[in-house]
This record gives sequence, C-alpha cells and structure tokens, in this order.
Amino acid sequence: MRGAAMGLAERGIAILRYQFPYMEQKSRRPDPPALCHATVRAAVATAARLAPNLPLFAGGRSFGARMTSQAQAQEPLAGVRGLVFLAFPLHPAGKPGTDRAAHLQRISIPLLFIQGTRDVLADLTLLRPVVEKLGERATLHVLEDADHSFHVPARSARKEADVRAEAFDAVCAWLGRRGAKIH
Repeated sequence: MRGAAMGLAERGIAILRYQFPYMEQKSRRPDPPALCHATVRAAVATAARLAPNLPLFAGGRSFGARMTSQAQAQEPLAGVRGLVFLAFPLHPAGKPGTDRAAHLQRISIPLLFIQGTRDVLADLTLLRPVVEKLGERATLHVLEDADHSFHVPARSARKEADVRAEAFDAVCAWLGRRGAKIH
C-alpha cells in the first residue's frame, strides 16, 4: 500500500493510510469483520476531519477493499462519494466463486475495480459479470498480465512500473470524472 499511496500522491491525490489492528500487532490472523468495519469507519472519519474541503473516496487493496465494501454495504460511509478497489479478492485462491460479491448489490455509490488478468483471487470470467450486474455505478479496469499484487512475469513485454502507472492513472481519471480535482 505504501507504493500505491505514493503513486497516487504523486498524481495529486491526498491519501490517508491506516492499518487494521491485527496488522499493527503483526498477527497473520485478520480481525473479525466487525472490528475491520469499525476501523474503516474510523479512517473515513479521520480523513473527513483532516481534509474537510476535499471530496472523499474510500477503498483499499485486497482484504482492505473487501472490508471497505462490506462496511459501505452495511451502512453508508459518511460523506464517501465512491469506492476504489485495488485487487478486490472475489474468492480464495483455487476456489472460484462469487459469494464474496453478494454485498456489492447493496452499495449505491460508484465503484472502481482495478484487477490483473492473472489475479488468482479474482477470476475475470467471474468478476466481469459481477461488475456488469452492478450496472453503471461499477467500472472495471483490467491490467494485462498483472497478478494480485500487480506484478507481471519477466517474459511479459510490460514493466511493473508501467502497470502500476496504468493503475494509478486509471484511478485518477475515474476520480476526476466524479468531481475530484487532480493536480
């Protein structure tokens, strides 16, 4: 997330990074969803307090994306205009399914999914129909050859820096279409 935060900040997007309690404690076992959702809400409230004049968007990478979307689905995050997901974990590795996406139907604000074609946690043949079912409020940006961490194989004609730049540029363009002023 540090690299993503830096890449977005370089493009003029104010970023608030935070960690879930289990990460602070260096535990490998994630916190219960209720605690993660409360953590997301606290981060959103802090961002709103620190930058009250900026449009507010929330999101995360992988687990953080799922916890943010679940929190929004349970009760809208105050003041949040849209959600940005970097590598949304649609299903566990090797267990394709869409159960983890059921709550997305309860979200009414715009959603951006940035996903790699080689992401073992989000089979695109499953994710594309999920996004299509969400209608105009959902956008999917696909990163060719990228895995769940947006790494690309050495044999790819692409460089990781180019893939990350594409991801961050896609986020900026999407935010700009939703009222964020990008510098």
